[in-house]
Amino acid sequence: MRTVRPADESAAEERPAEAIRPVDQGALPAIWLATVLGLVATAALLGILSATAGLGIAGWITGLAVGAAATALITGARRRSDQLAMQPADWVTLTRALLIAGVAGLVADSFARPVSTTALVTVASVALVLDAVDGQVARRTGTANPLGTRLDGEVDAFLILLLSIFGSEKYGSWVLVIGAARYVFLLAGWLMPWLAAPLPPRFWRKVVTAVTGIVLTVAASGVLDRVTGMIAVAVALLLVAESFGRDIIWAYRAGAGPKTRLTMRATIVVLAVALVWVNLLAPDKFWQLTPDVFLRIPVELLVLVAVALVLPARPRRILAAVAGFLLGVLAIAKILNMAFYDTVDRAFNPVYDWSSIPSALGVVKDTIGPVLTYIALAALCLGLILLVVAITASAVHITTVAARHRRGTLRGLVALAAAWGLAAGLSLQVIPGFPVASTSGAAMAVAQVRATEAAVTDARRFGQETRSSDPEARIPAADLLTGLRGKDVIFVFVESYGQVAVRGTSFSPAIDQVLHQSNASLNRAGFSAQSAWTVSPTFGGISQLAHSTLQSGLWVDSNHRYDQLLASKRFTLSDAFDKAGWHTIADDPEDAVTGWPSGTTFFHYDRLYNRGNVGYRGPSFSYSAMPDQYTFADFQRNALAPGHKPVMAEIDTTSAHTPWAPLPRMVPWNKVGNGSIFDPMPAESESAATVWRSASTVRQFFGQSIRYSLRVLISWITQLHDKNLVLVMLGDEQPNTIISGIGATHEVPISIIAHDPSVFRQISSWHWQDGLLPGRSAPVAPMDAFRNKFLHAFSR
Repeated sequence: MRTVRPADESAAEERPAEAIRPVDQGALPAIWLATVLGLVATAALLGILSATAGLGIAGWITGLAVGAAATALITGARRRSDQLAMQPADWVTLTRALLIAGVAGLVADSFARPVSTTALVTVASVALVLDAVDGQVARRTGTANPLGTRLDGEVDAFLILLLSIFGSEKYGSWVLVIGAARYVFLLAGWLMPWLAAPLPPRFWRKVVTAVTGIVLTVAASGVLDRVTGMIAVAVALLLVAESFGRDIIWAYRAGAGPKTRLTMRATIVVLAVALVWVNLLAPDKFWQLTPDVFLRIPVELLVLVAVALVLPARPRRILAAVAGFLLGVLAIAKILNMAFYDTVDRAFNPVYDWSSIPSALGVVKDTIGPVLTYIALAALCLGLILLVVAITASAVHITTVAARHRRGTLRGLVALAAAWGLAAGLSLQVIPGFPVASTSGAAMAVAQVRATEAAVTDARRFGQETRSSDPEARIPAADLLTGLRGKDVIFVFVESYGQVAVRGTSFSPAIDQVLHQSNASLNRAGFSAQSAWTVSPTFGGISQLAHSTLQSGLWVDSNHRYDQLLASKRFTLSDAFDKAGWHTIADDPEDAVTGWPSGTTFFHYDRLYNRGNVGYRGPSFSYSAMPDQYTFADFQRNALAPGHKPVMAEIDTTSAHTPWAPLPRMVPWNKVGNGSIFDPMPAESESAATVWRSASTVRQFFGQSIRYSLRVLISWITQLHDKNLVLVMLGDEQPNTIISGIGATHEVPISIIAHDPSVFRQISSWHWQDGLLPGRSAPVAPMDAFRNKFLHAFSR
């Protein structure tokens, strides 16, 4: 794709005029013939494409313009050269250029309407095959020359540009980088003459050009699925980047002058300082990432340079490498904190949060598919490795340059240290919370150490809580839950149903309307509801923390605490109902898919329902293995058949789980069947990839998913019409910050729905508000207080 100008071409340009061979006037007719044939052949090719594949006015104009320009370029270049005659290989190159004019016409037409992929791929393939022919013709006829090589390279580059434009429509605008590379390189050569130096012939360059053209053509053909095509094109991009990078390095070493080298060395130093500077000053929360935070002075960089000035060469390099590596680790810690603050509203804990990553990957995998997930994960890991390497190299380079220029470095260091001291003394801040005299890098390191210590201490303290005396576990079975005897008691966690769903957001009015309508539906069916707020231990995800907190009466706010709880013998709500004689069930379409061993070994459920054993034959909806409507319909068939033993169940809904797309629709309850009725719905809804292009669209679909889950649940209650039903409905957590915003609470609505008025008399001391929508003055209690309050209210 690069034009190679061998040394003999440059020499030819430098020959005195009298040494140039006299022009052969007899060769001019061949050049004029090539000009005429080029124009006629272009029109003929476009005519054939128009007749067979269809070609609009845009395609005709573009094709004719490209064909005319290519003909003029080739014939004009040959006419101005010292070899006036059209060489045999030139005719092949001209043919390729005219075929590419046809490709240009089809690509131009593709912006206005669908074009024939078959026609485009066929024409491009012939042009690619002829790329191997012109070189063979030139060598066999002994007419190989620098101009022919250059023309051939320009034709290759233009074909790749056109294929990149066509491929960008399917794979994204990043594909354009492949086609633009040659022209960026050409422009850079005009701005920096050393880049325009003749490049030595390199076989690998030809291989990369050929492979890139083939990959883009195959990707355009549609024979590859989108994921495979994207992988292939990405590999081609890497090959192009490597080839251009190697040529740039060669050109710099061969042709860059002293001034250029000095500028390049200064640029590298500036980039190294900037990278370390940004790393030290960057906050660990996305919403704090503004340009203002970098207008500070990091004391850590000053200390590193100061120590480097006094150390001998070898110790200095060792210190710089170690410091750079630690700064790279600091960068990774900040990235992890950003991700955790953005999703679960807290910092990443270096001890126990590693176990959260697989579950997060599971959500991503359900959203974009396993292949893209693994590609993204590999790219992320590679990026983090390169980041650490770059920061380490920057630290070493900064200290090396500082030691080489001690006097100038010392002056600058003293000036910055004085400015830092003055800013610290005056407590200057660029923005509140970000002092000019920054120690944020050291503070972050200290915070990581303290978080590690706190995690170890917390594990010991929580272990003691799980083993401590539990009075509720000693309540006799005859006295336990007597106020609910004979009733089916169901705890339903509505995914992502937080306070923002019902208050103060763009989507909350529509959800509030659903709740008001649900109140009316329940009242018509003879049911009542009372509601309040409860504080969830989690935010944005990790729902099992909320489930286990409600069940155990302990504050389970981390996976580490969750694992400790499951290893204990803590008395749970499911244990209480089991002890009192209820048949206990867990119904979770997702978490139970692998059998959920804790369901039997810790929660001691009699029965577990999951997507592997409920007979669902419909589609999944991203993360959600099945619509909530099927979950409730199947639960009714399996657990609430006529004459059943009183049931206690926990049902975890999933339709309102991230990414909230695609969404199912409700169907008549008697049509649910095996779930195949939901088959067309994923294609009829927006995909997750489309929804997540815009934050406003994400919020819109979040609201729709909550409305769907609430409608399904209330509709199920009214059609079931079980007068012995007592249902506790609550959210598991607030959705992540893209929905909840910055600084949202952890409060979620909690409601009790029942037909029997005695249920509400037994909880009158709770002072919950009537209806499904708790107001601002409704009681608020932590979720871990619910177990004891519930057992005390309904036990003797």
